[in-house]
Amino acid sequence: MFGFVAYLGRRLLRLVVSLVAVSLITFVLLQLAPGNFADIQRISSGASTIGSAGTEDVANAFKARYGADVPVWKQYLIFMKGAVTWDFGPSYKYPTLDVQEIIAKAFPVSATLALLSVLLALLIALPVGVFAALRQNSPADHGTMFLVTLGHALPGFLSAAFLVLFFTATLHLLPSSGFTGPRNLIMPVLALAIGPAAVLARYVRSSMLETLREEYVTAAYAKGGPRRTVIVRHALRNSLIPLVTVVGPLLAGLMTGTVFIEALFRIPGLGLYFATAAASRDMPLLMGSTLFFAVILMVTNLLVDLVYGVLDPRIRAEGGWGRSRSRKASQRISPQEAL
Repeated sequence: MFGFVAYLGRRLLRLVVSLVAVSLITFVLLQLAPGNFADIQRISSGASTIGSAGTEDVANAFKARYGADVPVWKQYLIFMKGAVTWDFGPSYKYPTLDVQEIIAKAFPVSATLALLSVLLALLIALPVGVFAALRQNSPADHGTMFLVTLGHALPGFLSAAFLVLFFTATLHLLPSSGFTGPRNLIMPVLALAIGPAAVLARYVRSSMLETLREEYVTAAYAKGGPRRTVIVRHALRNSLIPLVTVVGPLLAGLMTGTVFIEALFRIPGLGLYFATAAASRDMPLLMGSTLFFAVILMVTNLLVDLVYGVLDPRIRAEGGWGRSRSRKASQRISPQEAL
């Protein structure tokens, strides 16, 4: 137990340091980027002053939060102090909303898209990967891997464009934008699932081929076990363990990487807000969403490592979870037993 607590403490400390580094890098890059929210609003509206561009409320909110003529380094510290208490301040683009309110409203939409896409990708990848592995080096295997490689190479936004042309422009079956019902989710989920399905299918095939060569699978065949039983109960179950390390980060990546899909289909997720914030230099929303994305990715990776360690004792040993337990166990062994 002590080994696990020490391991978890090291990982949490690393997570905190990484978040600080991400926030600092993001803040510096935003400061160095040309233009600011007021200038962009002034240019886009053709106005000559901040007030006429509709940004006076933003300037007042900035002064209320940071004060007048505050140095850049102090702005960063004030922002991080608010971030620790889940208070990112008001958005420049949406001055009536705080950044945390936007995240709380928009992230469930992105998470729903990501979760449905991963589930669909798994439903496609598992049978495809097993099918290819059981027919290794056959024409069926080569053809399947060609389609998988094609799906992996095809960008998500290009898949989305093809889906819109086919289902909306040609067949007139699905709406091309909006978020009013389940029909609006079909094309975005398909577009997001194609790439992950190809990646997962390759992992399933590779892991399945490795498992089929294990001695216990050969022994199960030798005992006269039915082929289907050996494949499902022995080979497939153990082949799915490595997928844990892939599905977790993949889900987190989709939650934080739906910018193009949400912008294309006009889905009010966090990706759409992030794209709008980047275009308008909405610094609070950019900083807040970037930190939130980083937390999602890092926490998901940590949870995946913990789950993988529970499933595979070798990972616990390599990660130092059970060192104290192993030491105690070795102390209980007598010299005669050790010999």
